[in-house]
Amino acid sequence: MAGKFFEKLVSGLTKTRNNIVSGLNSIFTGFSNIDDDFYEELEETLIMSDIGVNTTEEILDTLKEQVKELKIKEPMECKDLLIKNIEEQMDIGENAYDFENQRSVILMIGVNGVGKTTSIGKLASQFKKNNKKVVLAAADTFRAAAAEQLKEWADRAGVDIVSGKEGSDPGSVLFDAISSAKNKGADILLCDTAGRLHNKKNLMEELKKLDRIIEKEYGGCHRENFIVLDATTGQNALVQAKQFKECADITGVILTKMDGTAKGGIAIAIQAELGIPVKYIGVGEQIDDLQKFDAHDFVEALFNVQE
Repeated sequence: MAGKFFEKLVSGLTKTRNNIVSGLNSIFTGFSNIDDDFYEELEETLIMSDIGVNTTEEILDTLKEQVKELKIKEPMECKDLLIKNIEEQMDIGENAYDFENQRSVILMIGVNGVGKTTSIGKLASQFKKNNKKVVLAAADTFRAAAAEQLKEWADRAGVDIVSGKEGSDPGSVLFDAISSAKNKGADILLCDTAGRLHNKKNLMEELKKLDRIIEKEYGGCHRENFIVLDATTGQNALVQAKQFKECADITGVILTKMDGTAKGGIAIAIQAELGIPVKYIGVGEQIDDLQKFDAHDFVEALFNVQE
């Protein structure tokens, strides 16, 4: 992770750090023995910081085993183990970004207002900087001004965009975008989709239709479905991800608005609860404020280990 971004991450996670770390530190220093009360306090602190019940249980089960195995007696000695366990919960594996080196289609999914269009623009800009040929498909034809907003980002990033009229069929926009991507020999086709969850049946049908078009017209390309979630909504983001997971095969999460929220613990929960890796993390408005997720850097920034 770039130095400047890491600094932003450290400062962006301040509220989350205050929420989680100060609570944990007082447990590590306040207890003289590792007993049931110690684990109970740990559990409560982790659950309260949006890490979630299941994830917390997994982290603590591992910790208890390690404490037994290593015959640890001092609560303070658990700290590094706990941090390591949290990091392991968030490991995204080594193939997370393989799509960048293949001909890929990325569908961007998520409700309105989470920063989906902005994330598409920022990703397009990064891919372009890495010498990738990018085409954007403005297939969110449902929301007024979605295509115009995306066009502004396309212009800023210097990439091509294919859009239709407001209210037109998203499938036809995608169809045209695939033709354009083929003609231009594009590396990555980034497709915006309508962000509505209140009618899951329609959403499912629409995503299935987009899937069919990609299969038929652009077979053999690498597929990614990224869900964009707003970190400030905490557990609600997890609920959204679960609902969308019923509609589509989600391959990655983009967490926006990590700066200024106390609910950054949700990054840990999403990965562990859903088995979907957080692939990008956003800590600001600037075009390079969205970066690839790195579990080690995240945990270092969260616990501000270098202090």
